[in-house]
Amino acid sequence: MTPQDPIKAPITQDVMTIPRKDAEGDKKNLVGLTRDQLREVLIAAGTPEKQAKMRTGQIWQWLYQWGVRDFDAMTNLGKAYRAMLDETFVIAVPEVVTKQVSQDGTRKYLVRINGGHEVEVVYIPEEGRGTLCISSQVGCTLTCSFCHTGTQKLVRNLTAAEIVGQVMVARDDLDEWPVPGTRTDDGARLLSNIVLMGMGEPLYNFENVRDAMKIVMDPEGIQLSRRRITLSTSGIVPEIARTADEIGCLLAVSFHATTDAVRDTLVPINKKYNIETLLDALRAYPRVANSERITFEYVMLHGVNDSNEDAHRLVELIKGIPAKINLIPFNEWPGSPYTRSSNNRIRAFADIIHAAGYASPVRKTRGEDIMAACGQLKSATERERKSRRQIESEAGIKG
Repeated sequence: MTPQDPIKAPITQDVMTIPRKDAEGDKKNLVGLTRDQLREVLIAAGTPEKQAKMRTGQIWQWLYQWGVRDFDAMTNLGKAYRAMLDETFVIAVPEVVTKQVSQDGTRKYLVRINGGHEVEVVYIPEEGRGTLCISSQVGCTLTCSFCHTGTQKLVRNLTAAEIVGQVMVARDDLDEWPVPGTRTDDGARLLSNIVLMGMGEPLYNFENVRDAMKIVMDPEGIQLSRRRITLSTSGIVPEIARTADEIGCLLAVSFHATTDAVRDTLVPINKKYNIETLLDALRAYPRVANSERITFEYVMLHGVNDSNEDAHRLVELIKGIPAKINLIPFNEWPGSPYTRSSNNRIRAFADIIHAAGYASPVRKTRGEDIMAACGQLKSATERERKSRRQIESEAGIKG
C-alpha cells in the first residue's frame, strides 16, 4: 500500500461482548472477584456477617499476596471453614497450553480459558524490570490492518478472573510468589510492570479490566503501583476519562498516523473517533502531567506513515500534551500487507520528534522468533495463514 492508494477500511463494530458464564452447578471461582464480591459470596456460603470482612482479607492475602491455590494450606482459617470453602468454591487460573522462550529470553504463553478458547501472554525481561503483556479479549473487533491479532475475529471478552489469572500464571512460571507471611521485595521483582497491549481492546472490556487491575494494585494483593501499569487503547474516546478515574493507570494510545485518511485504514475506529476528537480527549485526560505522560505508539510502515512530513505533522498534532512517542518497527507476520520502514528512515523520523522536545525511543523488537512481538499475537487455534490478497481484501486495501 502507498499513501496514494484509495483507503476504505471497515469501521469496527461498537460491541460489548458478554463473557461466558459458569455452567449451572459449577463451583464459584474466587479469583477475579472484587473485595465486596468476595465478601458477598462468603456470606452467601454461610460465613457470619461479623466475620466476613476478616475472612475476606485472609483469603485475599492467600490468593494474591502468596499465590496459594489450596484451601487446606490457608492455615489461619479453621479446619471446618477450609472444608466448607473447598466444597463450595474453586481457585482457578488459565491453563498453560504451551510456553515458548525466545533467544532474547522473552516468554510467550498460550493459555486456555473457559470454553476452550485460547489467548497469548508475553513476558519480556529487561535490565532492572520485567514486563508482562496481557490480553483482554479473545480476538479483537478493531480490525487494525497492520495487526496480526486484528485478523482474528472477536470471540468474547475475558473475565476479571481470566485477566488477573494471566498475571498469576506468569508469577507461577517465574516462581515469584513470596513465602506466606512475607512480602515481595519490590527491588527484586521479576514481574514489575504490566501492559494491557495483548489481544483485544481493553476499553471495550472496561469493567473486567478495571476489576482485575484493582486486584493487581491492591496493597494486600499483587502490590503493583498504578504507575507500573499501562493500558493501551486504539482510541475509545468515551472510556478514556473513565480510565483515569476508575483505574488510574498510565495511558498509551495506538496512534500510527497523522491524517484521518491514513488512520482510517490503519486504525478503523478512527472513523468513529477521529484524530481531533481523540486528541481533545487526551488533552483533557485527568492524570496527564509531565510525570505521567501519555505514550503515543507509532508503528513504522514503509511508504505509509514514515515520511518527514508525517513526523512534523505528529509534532504539531500532539503539541501541548505531555507525551512520549514510542516508534515501533513493524513486526511482519505471514500475509501482512505492509513492510517495515528502514532503520535509516526510522532514525530520521525519530530525530525530528526528538528535536521538537519529545522522547522518541525506538522500541527494541523482542520475541520476534516466537511470534511474540508487538502486533503478532494470535491464538494458535485461530492462526490460519491467510494469503496476502485475502488479508488486503478484508482490510479494504487495494494492491
